[in-house]
Amino acid sequence: MAHARTPRGRWIEEGLRVLAVGGPEAVRIESLAQSLSVSKGGFYGYFRNRDALLAEMLDTWEREVTEAVIEEVESGGGNARTKLDRLFTLVASLGTEAVTGTAIDLAIRDWARRDEAVARRLQRVDNRRMDYLRSLFGSFCPDKDDVEVRCMVTFSVRIGSHFIAADHGGRSRAEVMELTRKWLLR
Repeated sequence: MAHARTPRGRWIEEGLRVLAVGGPEAVRIESLAQSLSVSKGGFYGYFRNRDALLAEMLDTWEREVTEAVIEEVESGGGNARTKLDRLFTLVASLGTEAVTGTAIDLAIRDWARRDEAVARRLQRVDNRRMDYLRSLFGSFCPDKDDVEVRCMVTFSVRIGSHFIAADHGGRSRAEVMELTRKWLLR
């Protein structure tokens, strides 16, 4: 009986999961095959080499954290505040996802410090995210400086809140995040 071929997307997803945990050096064909419980020969049916896999991992990440998120937010309709509220909810739900979670975002940021091509891609992704935020905040904030501050705070909270271990004066983290959301949408 023939075995079903491991789908291309599973290789990419597993590569992203490993990248999030161990960085690009940890993404190795043999270890990916082992974690997928398949032979490494199947890898070469999809990818010419490890660099091709890394490029497709970055392509997948970029698409999922930009265009896929924007499409999902836009598909629900509504005004800019409604879309931002939907965006905040969606992004909060992506926290641990292999392709879109914070861990992969942080791993790619770390990788970008050592790889110029990854740094250029990260800049493109960050610019796309910020441009989308500007379009939403700009529709109800007439002050360009206010728009930029809200965008920076929103983006900084997405990336940096996971590093903050501070207490919040008797409030839970969830309560503070809700207060932040309300402040940004005022």
